[in-house]
Amino acid sequence: MRYEKGLFGGSFNPIHNGHLHLAESVKEQLALDEIVLMPTGEAPHKSSDAYAAPQHRLAMCQLAAEEYDWMSVSDYEIQKQGKSYTVDTLRMLTAQSKDTRWNLMIGSDMLLIFDQWRSWEEILKLARLCVVSREYNDLPVLQEKAELLKKSCCYADIIVLSVQAFPVSSTQIRQNVKKNADCSCLLPKNVVKYIGENRLYLNSQL
Repeated sequence: MRYEKGLFGGSFNPIHNGHLHLAESVKEQLALDEIVLMPTGEAPHKSSDAYAAPQHRLAMCQLAAEEYDWMSVSDYEIQKQGKSYTVDTLRMLTAQSKDTRWNLMIGSDMLLIFDQWRSWEEILKLARLCVVSREYNDLPVLQEKAELLKKSCCYADIIVLSVQAFPVSSTQIRQNVKKNADCSCLLPKNVVKYIGENRLYLNSQL
């Protein structure tokens, strides 16, 4: 039996309902068996004040995933020493799960520079590229870029999906937390509680 899994990476600083809405939409459109959230490790160009510690971002992802039996969380990139590259992560996942096809979820802005990623041709061998567009007017540009990549790599499998935008951002949430504003409609309840108990983002330099 072959499994279809989505790989959804990001800083998740913090994870919010927009992320979860996107994950659920992609799962339904592609009929995936599972989506794996993979929070990134330390970001070298981010302020440490604005960037919650890896263990906190991992814990928030784990709390958010509790509500979905088709969602899991990997700590691979957080536990890995040094900078993480997508190709290395996919090599590890492919070696561990030989009965799985991975669907790498990326945003529309990432597709436009995808051929600048490290070992991007190998990434296209290891996974189907799932590009998430949240703006209908950018579909022609994304589809054109996808076709160019396919011409460069005859084995490339790239799909462009439209997902209705969920109007929330992690930056907005951090600003709200700092102002002691209500975030209950933007985050899972257990994540709201975790942020409060651990006093996250109160001193963020946003």
